[in-house]
Amino acid sequence: MTNDFVQAKLSKKAPYKLLALDGGGIRGVLSLEILAEIEQMLGDALRQSGQLNQDDSFVLGDYFDYIAGTSTGAIIATGLALGWSVKNLQDLYGTYGGEMFQKLPWSKLIRKLTKYDSLPLEKILKRKFGPRTTIGDKDLRTLLLLVMRNATTDSPWLLTNNPKAKYNDLARSDCNLNLPLWQLVRASTAAPIFFPPEEVAIAANKTFRFVDGGMTSFNSPGFQLFLMATSAPFNVNWETTNEQDMLLVSIGTGLTPGIETSKANKGKKKFINRLNFIDNILTQAGKLLGIVSGMPLGLMSAAQYQQDLLCRLYGKCLAGDVLDREVGDLINEKVKGPAARKLFTYLRYDALLTKEGLERLGLNNIDPATVQGLDSIESMPQLRKIGQTVAKQKVMLEHFKGFI
Repeated sequence: MTNDFVQAKLSKKAPYKLLALDGGGIRGVLSLEILAEIEQMLGDALRQSGQLNQDDSFVLGDYFDYIAGTSTGAIIATGLALGWSVKNLQDLYGTYGGEMFQKLPWSKLIRKLTKYDSLPLEKILKRKFGPRTTIGDKDLRTLLLLVMRNATTDSPWLLTNNPKAKYNDLARSDCNLNLPLWQLVRASTAAPIFFPPEEVAIAANKTFRFVDGGMTSFNSPGFQLFLMATSAPFNVNWETTNEQDMLLVSIGTGLTPGIETSKANKGKKKFINRLNFIDNILTQAGKLLGIVSGMPLGLMSAAQYQQDLLCRLYGKCLAGDVLDREVGDLINEKVKGPAARKLFTYLRYDALLTKEGLERLGLNNIDPATVQGLDSIESMPQLRKIGQTVAKQKVMLEHFKGFI
C-alpha cells in the first residue's frame, strides 16, 4: 500500500503548508465560508502568476501539505485531503446537515443517553468517503491528522496517514493505516450527549471506544499539528529555521464565551439536567459509557486559547483577533525569550459569536443565541453569513505572501 501523494509530501522541501480545522458541530459551515474565500483567492493568484492555466481546476488539497481536523473539522479535513472542493463540502453540509442531527425518540434517548441517532451520520460518512476507504488510502492527497479521544484508555488519539508513524507500520497486526476512514471521522465527531461513542476494532482482539476529539485539549489542533509535522517522535521531521519555511493556517467555528447560559442551550441544559444522576455515576465510576459526559466548556475554551497563544508566540502571526486584554493579538509583534525566533507564519481566522463580536462584524441583525449551539441546524444561513463576512473582512492575499 503506497500513497504517492503522501510520499511526495514527506519528501518535499520547504516551504510547508499546514491547515488546522477546529471542532464545533454544525458551525463548521462558518469555517467552510472562510475556506471558500481562501480557495478562490489562491486559485486566482496561481492563475495570474502563470502557475496554473486559466481553465485549470484548483482545490485546497493541491495546496496544503498536512491537514488536521477535530470533530466537524475532521469531516472537512478528510474531504479536503481527498481532493474535494470547498463547494462539495458546502453541499454536503447543506444537503445532509439536518439528517446528521436526527433526534432519537424518548424511548431510545433514555436508553442510549444521547440526543441524536448516530446511524444517519454513519450512513452519510460511508456513502461519501467510501465504506472500504482506509486512512492509509492512496487517494488521500495530503497528510491527514484526525483528533479523537480513546475513552477506553482515557487518552487523546491523534491518527495520521503518515506511513512513517510508529503505529502505521504495515507489519503490525494493529496497523492504523488499515482502519476505515469513515469510522475514524465518526469517532472524532462523537460528542457526548449528542452522539454515542464509536467502537473501532483496532485488531482482531482489540476494540476501543472513542468519543469526540473536542474532549481533548486539541479541539483547536493548530500547535499540535505543528509539533507533529516537525518533532522527531512523529517521523515527519520537516525542518523550519524561520517563518518563511512553514505556513500554518488555523480556522475556527466561532468562539462562544457564555454559551452555557445562552438561550440556545436552555434545551440542552434541561436535557442534561434530566441525566444528572447518570452524570454523577459517570463521574464516580467513569466506565458506564467509557466517558465523562459533562466536560466543562470553560476547559475546552482554555485549551483552545492555549493552542492559539502558542501558535502566535512561536509563529509570526499575521492574522488573528485579540486573544485578551493582556496579550493583545501579537500580530507582527517581536517576542523576546524562547519564542524569539519565529518557526512559521501563522494565520488565525475566526469569529466571536457574542452580541459585541457580531456587532463588530456589522451583523447586528443576528441573535448570538441562535448561532452558538453545536446543533443549530436552523441557523445555518446565519452561520454562513458570519463566515462570509469574516472571509471578506479578514482574509487577505498578502497574508499568504511567500507561499504562492
